[in-house]
Amino acid sequence: MRVMGLDVGTKRIGVALSDPCGWIAQGLEIVRRGGTPGAEMDRLKEIAASYGVEQVIIGLPRNMDGSLGPQAEVIRVFADELAAALNLPVEFWDERLTTVAAEKLLLQADLSRSRRRRVIDKIAAAIMLQNYLDYKMEINSLRKR
Repeated sequence: MRVMGLDVGTKRIGVALSDPCGWIAQGLEIVRRGGTPGAEMDRLKEIAASYGVEQVIIGLPRNMDGSLGPQAEVIRVFADELAAALNLPVEFWDERLTTVAAEKLLLQADLSRSRRRRVIDKIAAAIMLQNYLDYKMEINSLRKR
């Protein structure tokens, strides 16, 4: 099952996709927000259709104590709109520290600051989606025991 992961920010949306089996996540692209009304939704629809996406995972911003962050309600509204536009199930996943992990990874790869800025959102989306996929695989293996 192909899954799309989204790291939704105020200016950009990091997009990641799983492989067709739903095992491995990979960053795909960054969709800009705030341009033509509905443009980001149209682009996400194009991606979902062209890759045969069956489920969407959206990072839900939480505080370090687990409570919902201030941006959480905005993300929930976006998720409702996306679910209606794509007619696909949308699930939330804790995105805490994914941007920090992406930044560390990119620093280890010795990318320049400008290059890191251009890719960090899709890398954060890939990390978040991979965490979700790993969790689902672990749950499935426990059920088989």
